[in-house]
Amino acid sequence: MTEATSTTPAPNVLADVLVDAPFVRLVATDDGDALAAAGLLARALRAVGTPFQVRVSVDPIPDDAGDGVAVTVGADRGPHAIPGTGHPASADAFAVARALIVEPDPVVALAGVVAAGSVPGTDGSGDALDAAESSGRVRRRPGVAIPTADLADGLAASTLVRTPYSGDPEAARVALAELGLPADLDADAHRRLASLVAVDVADADGASARAATAVERALRPYATDGDAAPFETVGGYADVLDALAREAPGTGVALALDSDPSADLWTAALDAWRSHGLAAHRALDSATTGRYDGCVVVRVDLAGEEGGSGHGVAARDAAAVLPTVARLAHDFRSPEPVAVAVDESAGRLAAAASEPIGLGDACRSVAAEFGGDGWGVAERGGLAVGASGDRHGSETDDITGALAALREAL
Repeated sequence: MTEATSTTPAPNVLADVLVDAPFVRLVATDDGDALAAAGLLARALRAVGTPFQVRVSVDPIPDDAGDGVAVTVGADRGPHAIPGTGHPASADAFAVARALIVEPDPVVALAGVVAAGSVPGTDGSGDALDAAESSGRVRRRPGVAIPTADLADGLAASTLVRTPYSGDPEAARVALAELGLPADLDADAHRRLASLVAVDVADADGASARAATAVERALRPYATDGDAAPFETVGGYADVLDALAREAPGTGVALALDSDPSADLWTAALDAWRSHGLAAHRALDSATTGRYDGCVVVRVDLAGEEGGSGHGVAARDAAAVLPTVARLAHDFRSPEPVAVAVDESAGRLAAAASEPIGLGDACRSVAAEFGGDGWGVAERGGLAVGASGDRHGSETDDITGALAALREAL
């Protein structure tokens, strides 16, 4: 299945299709924006009494809905889609929900916007921001976007930043202790925290010029207010959704669907986010990096990092964590427009790009040459080779060859 580039339909057009559907199947790409968008649509369908099903897929293909309707979220496939190209899928889903005469949760929409790499209030999310601010659900303040009240926990696991203490909660506590922040953070304390993080991101060993810009989406966050706000900031919420989409999609769907998450669900979401973020940062800490014309390659061993053994453990961890490693490498370490994260023991790689260059299609094409599987969208992709009976060599040989072919394709 290749990437497409059609225009997102007007909200009322898709709303008209959904309101008359006997059943709706939503399939979302494995990222926080698509997960938030699917959650918004599902909540709206529940409100109007339309039965639905939601699932997350690394490379979504619309299900045969029979008498129902299939909607792809985060990719432009099938007759009904919210592709998320040009602006966040969550902003479009917010508009579709309103066209169904349902008032969607603006905080979920804004979390999706941040997960898409956008800024609340831009790229079609102005209505969501207006709704969140007018209802007192969010407020802009100084500081850093993390999901938890525990600053060290949040900074160590956050994938919105890459600092010398990322992946190391104890090192984060030491850095914070040197600031001497009060127990109850005021505006000045939040500014000092933001300054620390901004400087530490830009001055970190190996930081790229892009890092100083990438850190901006974690600064001056929208804090969430009210009993129903499950996380401390909109950006932190976005980070959790992005991690869940890959690490624990079932928990992610449950969170996106629940307007008042239980303590158990909230804890499960944070545990998955923390595990995911720490694993990604620690893998990048021990990565071997190579620079080529047009891309940077980071070689990691997730099975070794997690203390696991065997192809099954490595493949499981790599499937969830490699895309985040690639994004972190791209945003904070790569002087080239593309970053590729490779785990040879798992026979997998993931890639992230600055611009929509057809990465998903490139990964599919290369994987086909090696009897593997490829997936992705225009700005990110991945492939797996060497795990099937069709393989023509060792897993390491296969993924090394696939990496070379992908570099050539780019």
